[in-house]
Amino acid sequence: MAERPVPVPGAGQVLLRVLAAGINRPDIMQRQGLAMPAPGATDVLGLEACGEVAACGPGVERLVPGTRVMALLPGGGYAPWCIAYAEQCLPVPPGLTDVEAGALPEGLFAVWHNLFELGALQMGETVLIHGAAGGIGTLAIRMAHAAGARVIVTAGIKEQLPELMAMGAAKAINYHDTDFVAACRQATDGLGVDVVLDMIGGDYVKRNLDALAFGGRHVSLSFLQGSRVDLELLTLMQKQLSLHSSTLRPQSLAEKARMARLIERRVLPLLADGRVRPRIHEKLPLARVADAHRMLERGDVFGKLVLIP
Repeated sequence: MAERPVPVPGAGQVLLRVLAAGINRPDIMQRQGLAMPAPGATDVLGLEACGEVAACGPGVERLVPGTRVMALLPGGGYAPWCIAYAEQCLPVPPGLTDVEAGALPEGLFAVWHNLFELGALQMGETVLIHGAAGGIGTLAIRMAHAAGARVIVTAGIKEQLPELMAMGAAKAINYHDTDFVAACRQATDGLGVDVVLDMIGGDYVKRNLDALAFGGRHVSLSFLQGSRVDLELLTLMQKQLSLHSSTLRPQSLAEKARMARLIERRVLPLLADGRVRPRIHEKLPLARVADAHRMLERGDVFGKLVLIP
């Protein structure tokens, strides 16, 4: 813990009084020196927050002081005050708590872009979601289900499977004792799934391709088992599969603003009526951030961890 001056918003930015901030794996990677903030961005951790607008920089017209927002951040959420770009701030839907709102922005942007834009998931299609018990996975289940897709998930703790089903999964697979490729084929009458949302990487990717239907889309969000994979291009060509991946940090401000407006129009109504909600594992005071990182690294977290100042 350290003290720094309260930051001053620049053009197009707002100063937020942080009410709650989500914890994400890229925070751990930055702490370990494996990921770096963008040039000019703060080195304080934290990529999402719910906060109250305290001050507006030049050129900000759509927000005024006192507005409660949830924001995708370039960094800085692990603090009582942080800077956000106004165009990356979303209004907090009625009925959403500060903790719930602080757990959402990174997941909303990631799931929207990867599952619905890159993966082009449509109503009536089937999606396989790995790492389903994580913050991204639990949110992806609810968003895919709300969009009318059939959801199959994998997780490694059998006690979590019933709740994953309650969130909207049609089938929940314990990957320790079940071959998910065979289970997916059985669940789709041998056709395979239309989209795979993968956080595992490594040897999972080849198996994911086997699980995909003709014309299927594979989207990589992370690579907990390694970023190097061995692929058979003939499989991709014969089944006309496509591979996609992305990360949020390198996206331009204009691209993030574009996503924000679509999320506001297409997803926030689902939050307002309760069809989509984050699963909160635990909220912790900012002083316990090291404990929170240890919990996430051990794999003890079902949903999201959130810091409160």
